[in-house]
Amino acid sequence: MAKLIYVTNVSLDGYIEDEHGRFDWTPPSDDYLAFITDLVRPMGTYLYGRRLYESMSLWETDPALAAHSKLTADFADVWQAADKVVYSTSLDATSTAKTRLERSFDPASVRAMKASATSDLTIGGAHLATQAFQAGLVDECHLLIHPILTGGGKPGLPSGTRLGLELLDSRRLSSGVVHLHYRIRA
Repeated sequence: MAKLIYVTNVSLDGYIEDEHGRFDWTPPSDDYLAFITDLVRPMGTYLYGRRLYESMSLWETDPALAAHSKLTADFADVWQAADKVVYSTSLDATSTAKTRLERSFDPASVRAMKASATSDLTIGGAHLATQAFQAGLVDECHLLIHPILTGGGKPGLPSGTRLGLELLDSRRLSSGVVHLHYRIRA
């Protein structure tokens, strides 16, 4: 069975965006971009909430973004190659290829995706990930901790959910970002 893996950027104090909804404190350095591209390259499907999908869809809808460098072009190619499932009640349609729109998060449907997938899946967006954590669907976490305190905002990990984690790997990038890779203990 494929794994469902939560991949997210967080501030040192645990937020994915600040109190104003901004995440401009996560600009990717070259080593970060190379690292994240290699991390998600083997993933076959990305599960997104609406807001994260709209941010990430630029990797397909804005050709100038990929044209910045070989690293950005490689990330754009990897992103575009994956299937995407977007969970949203407000989005009318998707703007990218290989993308399916779902109106609600259904744990049974995600279990079926995991069972039939030939490669791992990622999940992104704090609200969506919280639902997956609470349903016991998340197998691993990749936290990319940025050297900044936002002082508040949207938490990157679910509140009110207690889970044991096992550290599988850690790495410090030259930009000061620290990658922590955890497995969820059963």
